[in-house]
Amino acid sequence: MNILVTGAKGFVGINLCEQLRNVRDGKARCYGDLKVDEVFEYDIDSTGEELEEFCAKADFVFNLSGVNRPKDRSEFMSGNFGFASTLINTLRRHGNTCPVMLSSSQQASLTGRFGNSDYGKSKKAGENLFLEYSRGTGAKVLVYRFPNLFGKWCRPNYNSAVATFCNNIANDLPIQVNDPAVELELLYIDDLVEEMICALKGEEHRCEFQGLEVLPDAKGQYCYVPTTHKVTLGRIVELIRQFDSQRTTLMMPEIPDNSFEKKLYSTFLSYLPENKAIFPLKMNIDQRGSFTELLKTEKCGQFSVNISKPGITKGQHWHNSKWEFFIVVSGKALIQERKIGGTEVLNFLVSGEKIEAVHMLPGYTHNIINLSDTQDLVTVMWANEPFNPERPDTYFEEVQ
Repeated sequence: MNILVTGAKGFVGINLCEQLRNVRDGKARCYGDLKVDEVFEYDIDSTGEELEEFCAKADFVFNLSGVNRPKDRSEFMSGNFGFASTLINTLRRHGNTCPVMLSSSQQASLTGRFGNSDYGKSKKAGENLFLEYSRGTGAKVLVYRFPNLFGKWCRPNYNSAVATFCNNIANDLPIQVNDPAVELELLYIDDLVEEMICALKGEEHRCEFQGLEVLPDAKGQYCYVPTTHKVTLGRIVELIRQFDSQRTTLMMPEIPDNSFEKKLYSTFLSYLPENKAIFPLKMNIDQRGSFTELLKTEKCGQFSVNISKPGITKGQHWHNSKWEFFIVVSGKALIQERKIGGTEVLNFLVSGEKIEAVHMLPGYTHNIINLSDTQDLVTVMWANEPFNPERPDTYFEEVQ
């Protein structure tokens, strides 16, 4: 299958083309028997001859071309409606009635605050042109009205508040929020690309629109991406500031699967400057070795790394409710545990040559002994709760 992507150098185009190339090159194997042969990339610096060639060979067209920040308002119609006409006429000239996807906008609804939007009017004109083209030729047309988009590679200080906030906070630049209570409907770039792949496979999600409201309808004349997120500006900024502080607090906020928080964190990280992509961790060092906290979570405990010098014993304490995993990743160790009030000692010989996780049981005093005379022992540790110095739940008692 040959695929033409217009607007290939834009935010959506770059992300879509990269994933299409992954499919073409066999790197993305999650789409069943979908086969991509060629990805034709067309943008403002492409030639008319290239458009002719691409339209003659294409088996599917993603029309992402458009203007949203012109110097003159009249460019909305020429950039959005005008190129749509050029594309359709070129396909007609080659008798190519392959499926065509059109990137439109919520503003094309021309309702509410978008009622007098020149951008919306140009998008609506493009929609009508493509729908008429479908009725006249029988070509399959998929018209998507996208809400606000966000994700990696989105241009900041342009037309995305999320991109601007992520970029500016990551780079210690000021931001301006006039009304934190304003709610945005947001569409993540990876969710959009997944829907584009569905469209390519003939599995698009169809709908009708009532104003801005999506009305799912298998026979609808429009299409939509089923996963979006409605979030206030204040919440977006609050989350980004939490993400930015993680390098000092080590606290990882909750990021459930498919949540807005998870997608926003990935977006934020894509704007980190070089000097923030690396950060120091506090190593607690003494004659026995070192102990370093790596990561804390709000509900799932914390991760640390412990380094013990040759022959050193660490631990010799117990917990009422806290439990841990000790995972030796380098060196050889003896881990011992004894139930408080008991005499039987549990012995676990472990090494980095066969990585195993050992439970530190609540109510059992425990230790870890470096068995080497020359090599440091490196142990990754997980505790079910972040360490609280005011309530450490840690009590000294030797194992034996």
